Amino acid sequence: MKRVVAFLVLSVLVIAALFAGGQEESSEQTYTITAGIGLNDRSAQYESLESFKEIVERESNGRISVELYHSSQLGDDREMMEALQRGEQEMTCPSTAPIVPFVPEFGVFDLPFLFPSNEAADYVLDGEVGQQLLDRLSDVGIKGLVYWENGYRHLTNSVRAVRTPADVSGMKVRTMENPMHLDAWRAMGANPTPMAFGELFSAMQQGVVDGQENPWGTIYLQNFPEVQGFATDTGHVYSPFVLMIGQGFWDNLPQDLQEVVMDAAIQARDTNRELNRRYNREYMEQLKEIMTVVELTPDERAQFQGAVRSVYADYADAIGQDLIEAVMEKIEAFQSTN
Repeated sequence: MKRVVAFLVLSVLVIAALFAGGQEESSEQTYTITAGIGLNDRSAQYESLESFKEIVERESNGRISVELYHSSQLGDDREMMEALQRGEQEMTCPSTAPIVPFVPEFGVFDLPFLFPSNEAADYVLDGEVGQQLLDRLSDVGIKGLVYWENGYRHLTNSVRAVRTPADVSGMKVRTMENPMHLDAWRAMGANPTPMAFGELFSAMQQGVVDGQENPWGTIYLQNFPEVQGFATDTGHVYSPFVLMIGQGFWDNLPQDLQEVVMDAAIQARDTNRELNRRYNREYMEQLKEIMTVVELTPDERAQFQGAVRSVYADYADAIGQDLIEAVMEKIEAFQSTN
């Protein structure tokens, strides 16, 4: 009997030791997040990723390392999203336009002249409507974390100063590969040309396109004034970034590390918005010194708004009229209290 008891006690001790060892090994498991973006390493987006990396590596006590790649080193936005789906890359941060082929409802943020201010955009994106769209990414194998900011998009070109839609007539304007953007520029009279961002500079340099549209920071940091002499503060689309991570990778992270990643994403989001807005103001002033920058009057801006009004009706079915109305109601609610 004593031998049986001793054997049982020993067996329990061995099992307990093995279990404890397994738990210790599990708690010490490490993970790597490979994060890629299209913009270069001088952008507010990249600085914000550096902040994200610092927070994650510190708060995870080294259990998560973050590797950063800029300037489309890992591919364009669509290619990187597909890499997330396949588990070949962990994180990227595209504008909403390239997300539309994956989740069409994200097209609501591409409606021209939708958001009257950065703050109104924050209110919608960080609220219930914004979260519902982030949740939809899980249907395509991607976890949407938070919205960062690309900013208001403005027109540049190498042909002439633009003040009205008539000035854009016939101009070859590079756009993202997004049907709504194409239709909006057609409505303004341009000849839109979809193209991956990594191909844009050489296309402008070679005269394949006359112009393009991006936030001030992208225009300045990507050296577009070298091949573009004119800019107009059209502000025709407010463009969010979506910080996203592969759903499979996310699901395999322990809960405590999921919390670390999410907290870092939120902190870096706030850093991103502050940096992006300050930098865009500064970049616009610097661009005035090296190219002709047209600041539209309210009447001139209204002409552009009127030219693209049909886009809302044309895309109501694709996006969902209920979603468009929900976003506009949130914007109105924000404006009524601010």
